[in-house]
Amino acid sequence: MKCIITGAAGFIGSHLVEKVLNEGHDVVGIDCFTDYYPRPFKEKNLQTARASPRFEFIEQDIVKADLTGFFSGVDTVFHLAAQAGVRSSWGREFRIYSDLNVLGTQRVLEAAVNTGVKRVVYASSSSIYGDAERYPTPETSQPCPISPYGVTKLAGEHLCRLYKRGFGLSAVSLRYFTVYGPRQRPDMAFHIFGRALLQGCVPVVFGTGEQTRDFTYVGDAVEATYNAGIKTDIEGDVFNIGGGSRNTLNRAVQILCELAGRPFEIERSAVQKGDVRHTCADIERAASVLGYKPGVPLEIGLTGEFEWLKDIYGNPLKEN
Repeated sequence: MKCIITGAAGFIGSHLVEKVLNEGHDVVGIDCFTDYYPRPFKEKNLQTARASPRFEFIEQDIVKADLTGFFSGVDTVFHLAAQAGVRSSWGREFRIYSDLNVLGTQRVLEAAVNTGVKRVVYASSSSIYGDAERYPTPETSQPCPISPYGVTKLAGEHLCRLYKRGFGLSAVSLRYFTVYGPRQRPDMAFHIFGRALLQGCVPVVFGTGEQTRDFTYVGDAVEATYNAGIKTDIEGDVFNIGGGSRNTLNRAVQILCELAGRPFEIERSAVQKGDVRHTCADIERAASVLGYKPGVPLEIGLTGEFEWLKDIYGNPLKEN
């Protein structure tokens, strides 16, 4: 099988590249290295993949590139390229989100139709639910995003449905719930908390810290994504990908403090626009159709991420 992975140098994308290569398939990775966070992080993400003769990397912007030339002869497109981040999607920055997340997705789907791609897997987000009407939240819940980012990810889902209905394209949307683990973006909470602890600072938590999240380890999310791309017969077009449990932010910070050998201490700040109070995924549909079964509990996953953070920022606390 030959696959395209957009956003290949990113957090989830780079893990997916390695998964697909390890399963024996050819991969073409596309990424434009947006300046949302420093390029060296993304270059390091690709180090393992670049050593494989079955990996080709193309540095291109999907909004501007001639995608039909890249998609020819491709079986599956994993579309993970996007402008991430809830809090930065307001105001003037929204133009970037609409271009990359909406127009970029439309161009991927159009190229897939024109080149006969068999399957497109679209990376959506739990942000499309907003403050959900029930927990655990099933895919049938009414989407009601409360951030511009969530609006753009929901628009991408609608585009997938349109191309499925209008052209018969097999398109699957995966709603990721708070993915974490090694290579997590520098703007994401666990990366920020872990770096603060390693540098002797007190982590800042927005709100009380009693807000809950369905934290999903990156390896579990990648397994679900891979299955969505290779399974030949999929009933349904949207799937929740959650971690299987619900934890408070305070609990997550406490685990990181224990890993750092620091007392549990946090600084509080005001709740940010667009942040939801709770998330919790109903993953029954993904389990039934994709064979999805998250296997990494929060304590184990955070240990893996913290060890990765120590490799990046050092571990000055070990001498104290």
